[in-house]
Amino acid sequence: MELKENNKAILLLADGSYFEGKAAGKIGIATGEICFNTGMTGYQEVFTDPSYFGQIMVTTNSHIGNYGIKNSDSQSQGMKIAGLVCKKFNDKYSRLLADTSIQNYFEENDMVAISDVDTRAIVKRIREAGAMNAIISSSELDLDKLKIMLNEVPSMEGLELASKVSTKEAYLIGDSNAEIKIAVLDYGVKKSILNCMANLGMYLKVFPAKTTYSEIKQWNPDGVFLSNGPGDPASMTYAIDLAKEALNEDKPMFGICLGHQLLALAVGIGTYKMKNGHRGLNHPVKNLVSGKCEVTSQNHGFGVKAEAIKQNADKVNITHVNLNDDTIEGISVVGKKAFSVQYHPEASPGPHDARYLFEEFKTMIKSSLLENKKQTI
Repeated sequence: MELKENNKAILLLADGSYFEGKAAGKIGIATGEICFNTGMTGYQEVFTDPSYFGQIMVTTNSHIGNYGIKNSDSQSQGMKIAGLVCKKFNDKYSRLLADTSIQNYFEENDMVAISDVDTRAIVKRIREAGAMNAIISSSELDLDKLKIMLNEVPSMEGLELASKVSTKEAYLIGDSNAEIKIAVLDYGVKKSILNCMANLGMYLKVFPAKTTYSEIKQWNPDGVFLSNGPGDPASMTYAIDLAKEALNEDKPMFGICLGHQLLALAVGIGTYKMKNGHRGLNHPVKNLVSGKCEVTSQNHGFGVKAEAIKQNADKVNITHVNLNDDTIEGISVVGKKAFSVQYHPEASPGPHDARYLFEEFKTMIKSSLLENKKQTI
């Protein structure tokens, strides 16, 4: 399969602006909310991150595909983005360990892309107007018809998407003889997150998104993990209810990204849709507990309301803040063994500055187990 250089494609945004470029990947039509990622590397991990489900990705790095595709780098089964917008779609790659080219990969995953467009202008448009729906087409080039199709695409706000990317059946990861058992709620969990916990000696059971807390309790876990994932957290009442029940039992709990937002909602702190969100590998975050700063990997379009936290200081403590815009990057629940962060400590791609958080989760659980043991003596 080779990239067809002469095929035309169109990117149309909801505000009426459009860009003409070359078709890449599968010939067809893709729709979703358009967003951009500023990472210089890690395109395959981005493409397979379930948190991007329903989103058309604009990559700000000029060359995509130049080091090919390696199957083991994927963060989930298959690609999860809705479509790709890039400057240069490089079918030829230099990485000796790569399994295939990006064109083959996109065709195998039925993924539509457009290249040779002014990504700087597109990103500027999104930054000024905010995230909006878009359509990529290499099979239909009539703008009037594309506008009709685009008008039928639902807004990301209010969409429940986690159950669409979650596992359908529970499965186990790690050493069954490990001293710590973690119930992982799969709202779109990345492979690297699971590996980080398993490598620290935790035995994981990954549950489907809509699993109830009573079902989880039957496995008798020592802690609960709320994963990352796509969509509007406020629409996930089933997940919010589960977090509330875990909090009521003071079960050790850790949330990442979407899981962070769900934990906040469980204690009555609202969330909101951000104008652009944070998506990249170099977002500076300050840990207010240690005073240290971290360079972090981020991918989210919703956030936790800072004003709501200030009005409910008796419920949560702010543990991390974004140094670019002061948004909330981490919280801990007052009087409970529960904390969360908005960013991705596992990275993949990105820096490993924040991987200590998995150690903190393990330490919290071990402390809880020791406390429970003393109470039974």
